Amino acid sequence: MIRFYHNPRCSKSREALHLLQARGVELEVIDYLKHPPSEEELEQLLTLLDLDARELLRQKEPEFETLHLADVTLERKHLIRVMAAHPRLIERPIAVGAQRAVIGRPPEKVLSLLP
Repeated sequence: MIRFYHNPRCSKSREALHLLQARGVELEVIDYLKHPPSEEELEQLLTLLDLDARELLRQKEPEFETLHLADVTLERKHLIRVMAAHPRLIERPIAVGAQRAVIGRPPEKVLSLLP
């Protein structure tokens, strides 16, 4: 099963979801804007993605500027707390397999989780 953090308004997220559905993959689809991941879940995602918290931030969202997130002195915990409170800031889509996760940009990247 693949856990899929999805934003239905995002074309890349819709494309990635379609690629997985077309292959009959068992999915748990999470609309992360309605059901944001907790700080603990974000920590786990970052570990599986092997990313720094800053790399998961969408810098073009208005909140990025409003919340002064370009400040390089901000700590990981702060960035994670902000993403949990403002899920639009989380890069999308994220697909999570058994041992790792990928950001579906480009959408075909989610296929790397398939056996």
